[in-house]
Amino acid sequence: MSKNTPKAIRGTQDIFGADAEAFAFVVETFERVRKLYRFRRVEMPVLEMTEVFARSIGETTDVVGKEMYSFEDRGRDNVTMRPEFTAGIARAYLTNGWMQFAPVRVATHGPLFRFERPQKGRYRQFHQIDAEIIGAAEPQADVELLAMADQLLKELGIEDVTLHLNTLGDADSRDRWRAALIDYFRAVEGQLSEDSQERLEKNPLRILDSKDRRDQQFLADAPKIDQFLSDDAKAFFKAVTDGLDAAGVKWVRAENLVRGLDYYRHTAFEFIPDAGSASADALGSQSTVLGGGRYDGLMESLDGPVTPAVGWAAGIERLAMLVEQRSEPMADAVVVLENNEHMMQAVQLVARLRNAGFKSELFASGSPRKRFDKAKKLPSHALVTFPVTDAGVTVRVLGDGGETHTAVEQLVLVDH
Repeated sequence: MSKNTPKAIRGTQDIFGADAEAFAFVVETFERVRKLYRFRRVEMPVLEMTEVFARSIGETTDVVGKEMYSFEDRGRDNVTMRPEFTAGIARAYLTNGWMQFAPVRVATHGPLFRFERPQKGRYRQFHQIDAEIIGAAEPQADVELLAMADQLLKELGIEDVTLHLNTLGDADSRDRWRAALIDYFRAVEGQLSEDSQERLEKNPLRILDSKDRRDQQFLADAPKIDQFLSDDAKAFFKAVTDGLDAAGVKWVRAENLVRGLDYYRHTAFEFIPDAGSASADALGSQSTVLGGGRYDGLMESLDGPVTPAVGWAAGIERLAMLVEQRSEPMADAVVVLENNEHMMQAVQLVARLRNAGFKSELFASGSPRKRFDKAKKLPSHALVTFPVTDAGVTVRVLGDGGETHTAVEQLVLVDH
């Protein structure tokens, strides 16, 4: 590569080979599972008006203040490359009149953008799968989403993770809890980390998931949400946990699992690798595999009506790191042209094989002498070689070493 060749932008990646196959496996599995659960596929714009995220995520958050790719376009509009899916889906729900279909069950996947320090499994352009239920206030919606997530992880072969679950209560419960946390942490404010001191008045719940040792010494004695739950909030959480038990989804209570934004209510959850597991080793400090919660107050931040909603998202790159090593898919047949005089016959044969549903590849470029050697290295069930002789083309069924000759017109691959 020339020193003048442009380089990839820091925090982006070119995905190829086995990594690309693992990425595709995650997406294909997600698409299959979301169809089982009858979630509608939606495609969302990469660009949104900046206010969509500023109003929904919050002006004071790191995402809005430090991480968004925002700019003024040629029409002098302030636009942002989406850092997440939920806010854009909420905007679409309101502007497109999707409430007529409520409850709406939607799923999507694609690239997202955040300007942050690249690290293992985390990029500035990254990709997520996302599932949301909008317009359903019942705890069964939470159960449905969590069962879907659990099945997805199992079908990806990711078994060494556990659902960590908490409740944030209803609005009144959360407000009482928030006030108690402010009083508690204010008494030790000078001993908290700088980040937690900044969060104390604006976002005290975030202190509970701090990884800083200066904060962690105070977490065990901090007020717990259960002290402030209303009877309705207790009943909601019990309905969720009972539903998960009925669906066979294993979970553990995680009292310090929170969501800092005010519009989050009731259920908050994350699927986290078990300590000492292969998934934990693979992800390192970036431990969450899939996470989400109920956000009943989000629509109001966009001047919409009170609308219950719950959803989750997961990074495709992180999931791809946890699936078994994927190799390129095996071809049903590889056709090798050893004599260019038979080019048209070879093209016709490959077309017929593909039309019949067989994954096929034609080796007809480069040195005719080397085509056969290259083709043998490609994983396939059968190797078909030209030229045509009196006995027909040669078909080598790989694996058992068998070989046969047949006319091109009568070539049929044995169903494997």
